[in-house]
Amino acid sequence: MLNSTIAYANLNSLMIEQATNLLRELPSVDRLLKHPRCEALLARYNRDYLIQKCRDALDQARIEIRQGKSSAGGALKDDAIAARVEAQIAAESQPGLVRVVNATGTILHTNLGRALLSQAAIDAVLGVAGCPVNLEYDLTAGKRGRREETIEKLLIELTGAEAATVVNNNAAAVLLALNSLAEGREVIVSRGELIEIGGAFRIPEIMAKSNAILKEVGSTNRTHPEDYERAINKNTALLLKVHTSNYKVVGFTAEVDLAQLVAIGKEHNVPVMEDLGSGALIDLSRYGLPKEPLVAERIDTGADVVTFSGDKILGGPQAGLLVGKKSLIGRMNKNHLQRALRCGKLTLAALEGTLRRYQQSPDITREIPTLRSFTRGVDEIGELGKQLLPRLQRALGDGYSLTLEESTSQIGSGALPTEELPTVVIAIFHETLNANRIAESFRRANPPIIGRIQDGRFLLDLRTIFDAEDLVPTFNDGRR
Repeated sequence: MLNSTIAYANLNSLMIEQATNLLRELPSVDRLLKHPRCEALLARYNRDYLIQKCRDALDQARIEIRQGKSSAGGALKDDAIAARVEAQIAAESQPGLVRVVNATGTILHTNLGRALLSQAAIDAVLGVAGCPVNLEYDLTAGKRGRREETIEKLLIELTGAEAATVVNNNAAAVLLALNSLAEGREVIVSRGELIEIGGAFRIPEIMAKSNAILKEVGSTNRTHPEDYERAINKNTALLLKVHTSNYKVVGFTAEVDLAQLVAIGKEHNVPVMEDLGSGALIDLSRYGLPKEPLVAERIDTGADVVTFSGDKILGGPQAGLLVGKKSLIGRMNKNHLQRALRCGKLTLAALEGTLRRYQQSPDITREIPTLRSFTRGVDEIGELGKQLLPRLQRALGDGYSLTLEESTSQIGSGALPTEELPTVVIAIFHETLNANRIAESFRRANPPIIGRIQDGRFLLDLRTIFDAEDLVPTFNDGRR
């Protein structure tokens, strides 16, 4: 026993001595900075940042030595530590937002950025991104101008409204309108329209933040004109209608349509506002889709204010659009909250590029990626699938089997909630990997490919895929 104890003590002493020697051999930060690898990095990164990365690499090396993970001196030489610094900087320099391929079958996928911009919108952003622009400068008058002026003119022409403005999303549009038109006063809304939108944001909470007073009428499934009539009083500022674009109640239901609500509003001299949510500028029913309320039709019906999103059915950038009576929009533009919610030049440029195509394009469904995805024929999608199948099979290699199948896609982001579109999918199987493992390997591809798992199978939906190259990835293990 005594001999074993002595042997253990000697071994421990030897390990401590070895670790001490390794720690002494580590370069100092100053010496590391003079290494050719770090000198090259200094030409690209600021000195303080590089010093911190050197310290981090040395601290990690010390931890490994003390834990007995580095017994070989080669891994701790100057060149090896400098290589660690390079690798760490390279990892940190990767952008947080990276391109992915949306093969989920959800066209407007909130987690993947919703609408894809048209080429016109992309060109517009590139044209203003790197230079000064007349954002709030009137070139004719030579003085300060309004940043929303161009967007307003386009929206007036496209919707028939008297005036328009824009903020950074539709929730902000609702917030601005309610605060401007009903702060401290009552807003009457049907219980069946008190919806929750993405991320657990609810209409009642938005109303509370606007300092408007919510007055619910009717029931969850049935609301009648007399419910509004009875609720109107001297403190009523607004009648609000919310288009329930993210769900539908069916069965024993009744609702007050916009025309009825407008008639009630006129009788009592109370303005009517409608939150359309997604909003549409063209009639989707012409392409076999259910008819969504058109913004122009709602204005024509008599809505005093209509709000809708820029990045849903419209197919533009994230924005909240407000159109309506000039006097009411004017009150919103004078609200200090509008400044907090306003859009920057990149959003305005993309929105202008999108709206101009609605104004000028001979076939808008071919130019706006969202609309193109909505209206693609299943035969066109199937032909793409036939081209892709053998190429993807070669890229995946042995062990995988692929089939082409019919399925359905969905619109997503609260638009046309019950509507499914016919599509074609590639179903991918593996001899030993389950659907989750297959999905994981596709997420690690370059670019990452996001599919969906349905009934225990991994599927790539082709409705939103226009370029065959998108689904022939390079995998991290070198497969192509």
